[in-house]
Order: sequence, then structure tokens, then C-alpha cells
Amino acid sequence: MAKMIKERQDILDKLNIRALNPMQEEAIPSIERNANTVLISPTGTGKTLTFLLPVLKGLDMDCNEVQALILVPSRELAIQIEQVLREIGSGFKVNAVYGGRPVSKDKIELRHRPAILIGTPGRIHDHFRSNRFSKDHIRTLVLDEFDKSLETGFEEDMKAIVNQLPKLSKRILTSATQGLQIPGFVGMNNTVTLNYAKGNTSKLAIKSVISPSADKLNTLLELLNFLGNKPGIIFCNFRERIQSVSTFLNKNGISHGCFNGGMEQKDRERTLMKFRNGTYQIIVATDLAARGLDIPELNYIVHFELPRTVEEFTHRNGRTARVNAKGTAYVLTWEKEYLPEFVQDIPVEDISKQVKRKPQYWGTLFVSGGRKDKISKGDIAGLFFKQGKLNKDQLGLIELKQDCAFVAVPLSLTEKLIDRLNNSRIKKKKVRVSKV
Repeated sequence: MAKMIKERQDILDKLNIRALNPMQEEAIPSIERNANTVLISPTGTGKTLTFLLPVLKGLDMDCNEVQALILVPSRELAIQIEQVLREIGSGFKVNAVYGGRPVSKDKIELRHRPAILIGTPGRIHDHFRSNRFSKDHIRTLVLDEFDKSLETGFEEDMKAIVNQLPKLSKRILTSATQGLQIPGFVGMNNTVTLNYAKGNTSKLAIKSVISPSADKLNTLLELLNFLGNKPGIIFCNFRERIQSVSTFLNKNGISHGCFNGGMEQKDRERTLMKFRNGTYQIIVATDLAARGLDIPELNYIVHFELPRTVEEFTHRNGRTARVNAKGTAYVLTWEKEYLPEFVQDIPVEDISKQVKRKPQYWGTLFVSGGRKDKISKGDIAGLFFKQGKLNKDQLGLIELKQDCAFVAVPLSLTEKLIDRLNNSRIKKKKVRVSKV
């Protein structure tokens, strides 16, 4: 028992987490004990770690095949879970596979079987059809944000996958939404449901902002000037509207990123990376950003367009006021707009007090070396301190990938740093340094 506690504490230390929260303390032992569990908990409460610890505990070090399968509705969520597992450093191989990434890359990585395979249902089903690995050793199945997978049309793929898993002994389903129908094909017999959404004491405030014009753009600008330099997401329903909002923000000198399903995966990842490191303080996004993203605490979200369902309204709102933090969801409506029942009688916010937005401070630089080159975050920090002549306050977030890194630095210093650092050596590798 003492050994398990020590291992768990090692994991928390690696993730810079002081202690498990009450939900995790209660849910983890229950998931470990029970064969079939449904975990319902609001966004931002730590569901990922809550299911990963039992998954890791159930793995066999002597098995060289896939033992646990985690199905997710989006590429970003697959990447996020893979990143958490890599940071844990459990000693087990992990891989994430998803649409938008070359199948050839998957094939190379799957030759050496991961103990944990994460993926979107469509891509996992492709690999199942091609028999790229044995399914006979998969004992654990996790359907993370399973309701979203069903929403986005993955039901047939999921059904085909589950029907090819004859040796399952543990099933874990997670969601932030209550009252969901679990399809029969999942095989959830004698299910234990852990519902932490009941009685949730969220510190979320919902406010209404009324626009005199149908396009709402000038009112959005007034709202952003009222909010000042705080991080937030502006939600739209369609890519075309994101483009019109983005064009308007650019004309008004407001730095921001865009995020939607029509973007290349690389561009979506870079938008999130720039949001995490402070280069962007605003993202204009579709509901794809409503859950499953690794992004910092948000002070607010804006419903520039209202979602079609109360469930998506709830998920969008769940991006702010996470865990114990306060946050506000602003519903931006035209004064003659029809409002669904779930946004009736919301108090109106007075946004007449305007704050001057500060200029963008952070920029992002690309470094052409990563983990596969045995380069660490410390190596990169050393380069920027010594040769780049930065002080501690001028070096922002460093994100280290397999073959590259991204470094946040003051925007005003990006050109100087490129001149000083491009074609430098980190360890034995010559690296390029350039703007993202």
C-alpha cells in the first residue's frame, strides 16, 4: 500500500499537483474496484487524471501488446491525454492516433505496441479493420466525453470497435453532462455511476449584453474593451462567422487566434499553444473548443452566437469558473433576437465603463529541436538566458515537443533573439530559431 501511495505522489509531483481534489479522492478507488463506471463531473474538475490512475494501475509490465484503449471525440483531447501520460513518465508506451495525421506515422509507431492507445473512433476503427495489432489483450476501455462522440456521429465506429474487444474487464465512461443514454453495445452491466454534477457549486455568473445592431460586432468590441486584457473565448456556431469576427478584430488591432474543425491540425495546435503562453488572450472558436482542451483558466467566455442546445450552452460555460475559480459567461444578443428558454431572464451587464487594452506583450519563437534530440526545457532556457541575454521575467512558457519547441518571449525582442540564436547549438544539435 505504501508503495502505491508513493507512486501516486510521484505522479502528482511530476504534474505539479499538490494533492488530489475531493472528487478524485473518492472516485479513483471506486473506479479501481468496479468493472463498469460512469463518471459525471463538470469541466475542469480533473476527470482525466481520475481515470488515468486506475488505467495505469491495471497494466501488466510483462505484456507487450495494447492493454488499454481510450476513445475520445476530438484530436485535441487525444493529444492532451497523451501529453499528460508522457509527463507522468510511467514507463509504459503511449500513442495517440487521430484523423488529420498521416496513417503512415501511425503504422510506424504501432509497430512497437503501446500499452495505452488513445484515439478518435474513426481512426481507431481504421486500424482495427487493418488488423494492425492484437485486440486480445485490451482489458480496459475508456470512453472519454462519450456523449460528444455520439453527438458527432461516431456511434457506428464505436459499436464496431467495442464488438471486437472480447476480453474487456473494465469500462470507464466520462462526461460533464447528466441524463445521457448509454448505448447497449457498450455493455455497461451492473454500472456504478459517480455523479459530481449534482449540487455543483459553480462560481459562474451569466450576464446578458444587448446589441442595437444585428451584426453585434461593435457591441463585441465594447465588451472586450470593458473586459480589458483578460483571457477568454468568443464562441460562434459556424466557421464563416468566425472569419467575419476575426476580420473585424484584426481591423481594430485586437490580437487573437481562431479555432475550428476546418483548420489544419497543426494550425489548431498552434492557436492553443499561443493561447497558453499568452501570445493570444482571445480565441474565436466553434463548439469544438467547448471541452477537452488543455488551456489555462479563463475569466470569461462570450456567446457571440447562441448554441442550439442547452447542453452545448453548459459545455461552453464550463470553460470558465472551473474548479474553485470565478468566471462569467456573456450572452451577446441583438435586441430583436429570439432567445431560447435556457437564456431567458438573464441580468443585463452595464459595459459602459471602458478599459484601454494593453498592447500584446508576448510573442512566440520556434526552435527546431525537441525530445528526440535529447533536448530538455532546461537546455532551451539556458540558450535564451546565456546567448539570448534574457532575464528570468522575459522568458515565458516553453512547450517542448518530440521534434521542436515553442518559446514565449517579449514580442519587442523577437527579431533580436532570432539574430542572436538562429543556427546556435543545443547540446550537439544545430537549431533554427524563427517566428511562428
